[in-house]
Amino acid sequence: MPMREPALRVTMLPKDTNARGTIFGGIILSHIDLAGSVAARGHAPRDFVTKAMHEVAFIAPVYVGDVVSFYTTVIREGKTSITIRVEVEAERFSAPGNRVRVTEAEVVYVAIGENGKATSVR
Repeated sequence: MPMREPALRVTMLPKDTNARGTIFGGIILSHIDLAGSVAARGHAPRDFVTKAMHEVAFIAPVYVGDVVSFYTTVIREGKTSITIRVEVEAERFSAPGNRVRVTEAEVVYVAIGENGKATSVR
């Protein structure tokens, strides 16, 4: 199996933590959106806006120092939209090489033309 390349890799910093000392879920959501938009733009050279993010369930916490990787797959292309699956894994700072699955999401992006209206993906 070929090695997957992440669309985005980020080291989590103390500024990203909540009162419990783990990384805010909203920080992860923001990076999911960014990774998905990188994949959408790579698939079709258009400007995209986020329309929806479907069912994000966190299954493991992320800690300060963890390196979080966001892997993307185009799963659907419509006339004006594209859906990207983003899978999130954290490599533990405390145990290099130990990777845990954090969450995944399907994100829908709409191609936008110069007039600010939806346009064809292609």
